[in-house]
Amino acid sequence: QVQLVESGGGLVQAGGSLRLSCVASGRTFSSYAMGWFRQAPGKERDFVAVSWSGNRTYFAHSVKGRFTISRDNAKNTVYLQMNSLNPEDTAVYYCGVRRTVVPSTTASDYDYWGQGTQVTVSS
Repeated sequence: QVQLVESGGGLVQAGGSLRLSCVASGRTFSSYAMGWFRQAPGKERDFVAVSWSGNRTYFAHSVKGRFTISRDNAKNTVYLQMNSLNPEDTAVYYCGVRRTVVPSTTASDYDYWGQGTQVTVSS
C-alpha cells in the first residue's frame, strides 16, 4: 500500500502564497497519477490538480493560472504551489494516488489519501 503525508498548510492573507508538499512511501511509481483535492466544511471533496506520466498536468478551472503542480519522482514527492490565494481557497487539501497511468478528476477513482493539511485564507 501507499502512505501519503501532506504538509505546508497554514493561515495566509488573501493574495498570498503557500506551497504544499505530499510525500509518498510504499509501493508507488513515477508513472502513477498523483492528484490534489480539497474539501471545505460541508462540501464535497473537489478536484484541484493532477500530475501523471510524461510530465502532464491538468487543473481545475477555479485554480488554473494560480496553482502549479510539480513532482520530484526521486523523492516520491508532489508539490502544489498556490499563488494569488483568496478566501474561496480555504479548505483541507488532500493528496491522492491513483495506481494507474490514467488520470482522473474524480476523488473516488483514487486509491490512497493523505491525512490532509488545512489551508485558511483570510480577507
